[in-house]
Amino acid sequence: MKECIFCEIVSKEASAKIIFENEIVLAFKPLHQISKGHTLVVPKKHFESIFDIDKNILEKLITISKDLSEQLVKEHNATGINLLHASGKDAQQSVFHFHFHIVPRYKNDSLDLWLREKL
Repeated sequence: MKECIFCEIVSKEASAKIIFENEIVLAFKPLHQISKGHTLVVPKKHFESIFDIDKNILEKLITISKDLSEQLVKEHNATGINLLHASGKDAQQSVFHFHFHIVPRYKNDSLDLWLREKL
């Protein structure tokens, strides 16, 4: 995909600290981590959002995200994780290549990544 930073990372045209890779999925550290261990999980094939991603690829991404979440919690002594995704400009998607953020959480980390209104 033209002018997609995640596609450039997948093709190794841009550098990133890769922590997992197989034929379908790539996981790497973002440039600006919001917590220790923050990781992005992307499909190697370009999909813009939840609305166009292949269901089989989505299944593989979520399975790998679960495995990486368990690994990151152990490695960094985190007490939980947030698994975040945004699809669409109005949902605050900033890179239009489907991705999950795995954000390890720590006691008193002062991050507020949840809905502000009560459900």
